[in-house]
Amino acid sequence: MSTARQGIQSQWLSKFVLLPLFVLNLIVVPASAQSFQIITTEGRSTTVTAAQLATAHRTTITAQDHESPATFEGVLLWELLSSAGVALGDKLRGPRMTEVVIIEAADGYKVAFALAELDSAFTSSKAILADKRDGKPLSVKEGPFRIVVPSDKRPARWVRQVTALRVVVAN
Repeated sequence: MSTARQGIQSQWLSKFVLLPLFVLNLIVVPASAQSFQIITTEGRSTTVTAAQLATAHRTTITAQDHESPATFEGVLLWELLSSAGVALGDKLRGPRMTEVVIIEAADGYKVAFALAELDSAFTSSKAILADKRDGKPLSVKEGPFRIVVPSDKRPARWVRQVTALRVVVAN
């Protein structure tokens, strides 16, 4: 096949097949993207799959997302961290008060939360790892996992396409 013909076929494929699928969110997300990692300060790594998240204790919150209300469903971050072995509550004190959770996204975007900000023993604010918006799975653009923190005045820490929750000690 000629190079010119391959170029035309490639353009046709991207314009008339892939683009509409992307717009309609019909592209299948690879199984590896249907999970995320929780890494503790000791270096222990726990993989959490979409199926595991779906069976965990669920929380629903309503929040303003770019000036429109949305209902998100997912799991509280402190519950995820605790299930991966991160000690919270009475065990979070002293030198451990410098521990930070770095949330990492597929595109390299990262944000930080003080571990105490996420611990229900320290705050009544809720931060969730959502996998549903308005009763439906998150779109490809947002998901499969997204951080939602309704108490934040700006949604800059509402990370989309979450790949990891990494607990580190701040220097």
